[in-house]
Amino acid sequence: MPCPPAPGPLEVYAARFDDLFSTLAQRRGFREYLAGLLLPRDRNKTLTCLAGTEPVAGARHLAVQRLRFFPSESTWDHERINARRVELLLADPATAPHAGGVLVIDDSGDRKDGSATAHVGKQYLG
Repeated sequence: MPCPPAPGPLEVYAARFDDLFSTLAQRRGFREYLAGLLLPRDRNKTLTCLAGTEPVAGARHLAVQRLRFFPSESTWDHERINARRVELLLADPATAPHAGGVLVIDDSGDRKDGSATAHVGKQYLG
């Protein structure tokens, strides 16, 4: 079954992972999760923010519940997804290692701005 496309050029990237998901819901969740991570938002990237809803009241919103299911309950192989991600990075001359250097993406955490954030505990930032 066809999946609703991700916004703009993100669809071309997301489609490269389709064969790693067994259901339409997984493909849709992957696109929604990616879009939420990459779209500019005014606040921290919680699930409610990724789904574009309000922090507390939006937690019951269908889009948030669907997005929550994708990373926590859906059965997909994160190692295969990560391997494909690395494979795509290495295949693209803009992100592949070369004699002039290498692109390093550290997704272990970002420093927050301010002294308090709702629903967030202390975080180790490698």
